[in-house]
Amino acid sequence: MKRSRYLTAKEAADLLGISATTLYAYVSRGLIRSEATTDDSRVRRYNAEDVQKLKARKDQRKNPAKAVQESLHWGAPILESGLTLITDEALYYRGQEARELALHRSVEEVAALLWTGELEQADRLFGTAAPIAEAVALLRVIEGTPGSLSLMQRVQMALTLAGERDLAAFDLNADKVALTGARILRLMATVTAGRASTSSQIVDVLCDGWRINDPAARQLISAALILCADHELNVSSFTARVVASARTQPYLVVLAGLAALQGLQHGGSTERAESLLRDCKNPQHADQLVVERLRRGERIAGFGHQLYPDGDPRAAVLLNLIAELAESSELWSIASTIIARLQESVDQKPNIDFALGVLVNALNLPYGSALALFAVGRTIGWIGHAIEQYEQGQMIRPRAKYTGVIVE
Repeated sequence: MKRSRYLTAKEAADLLGISATTLYAYVSRGLIRSEATTDDSRVRRYNAEDVQKLKARKDQRKNPAKAVQESLHWGAPILESGLTLITDEALYYRGQEARELALHRSVEEVAALLWTGELEQADRLFGTAAPIAEAVALLRVIEGTPGSLSLMQRVQMALTLAGERDLAAFDLNADKVALTGARILRLMATVTAGRASTSSQIVDVLCDGWRINDPAARQLISAALILCADHELNVSSFTARVVASARTQPYLVVLAGLAALQGLQHGGSTERAESLLRDCKNPQHADQLVVERLRRGERIAGFGHQLYPDGDPRAAVLLNLIAELAESSELWSIASTIIARLQESVDQKPNIDFALGVLVNALNLPYGSALALFAVGRTIGWIGHAIEQYEQGQMIRPRAKYTGVIVE
């Protein structure tokens, strides 16, 4: 069910437990935004988000313990951060809309923005490529490991090995952490692509390894990484931030983020969306698969997002770029069929997970690339959160409300 952005005067007053007169007073003080309805200019409607925020503050004053407990489940932010703002319609990195950054800026510039607050710091942070001999040696170690490793296992192994050798990573001053972040990003891109590159640019490293030369495809990969860069206090970013609060070095912060990202309810959705698209033989088969799953009461991975009632803006950007690149392909017909069926049947729109699944299938990338792209992009945010947390210097250590037995 779509969440309304507006409430009537009675709905707003009832939710806050106040009279209409008090509601009007809140409006006059700027605490709640209101506007005239289209049907009758004398009747006003009230911004639901403002009302909910005001209610949360009132509840916290009445019962702080309960308010904090509820905030841990899709609640109000419990940590201060200057990195990312999420609204119903858009995503912003340090006040700049992520959509515009994805279309007009490089991955390195966005990383610099989140880490230092300045796009112009990109050249300083990423101007020098990592020694190719080290990258080649590391890839050989990973390839020589017995057994078959998934793409994410390869990335985790590389981070573990490199983190032990990179002594500069133990300097937790903000400027040094940003430089470490650049090394981590290049390493993850190298392992994801499976080939060392002399380039210092993240997209070049990926595209060189995947042998992608089409400028439109390169732009698509760049946009994907930028749109995945941060998403406020999601599970993996919160995990990374908690680990950083213990003053753990950045390689281990990223490993912690990766562990959370691979959860079934986080990056697992990305993997399932990629698999769904690979399983579809044609548009008719895609429609049949979706209908069968809906009839079984299964949720289709890659659709709906609690923070975006009108659709995930990140997915909209990526899908538009994919359409320009592959609109005449059967894959796009399959994706469009799935989108139309979900919209018609359960009123759900695609999110970033589905868009990543379409992307890697459109470019014929190796299996597991959707989650790997997500991980490389989101690492930018994890490093940003780590820098903020190092600077704050506080341990994140909530208390638990004991609900067990007490033995007399």
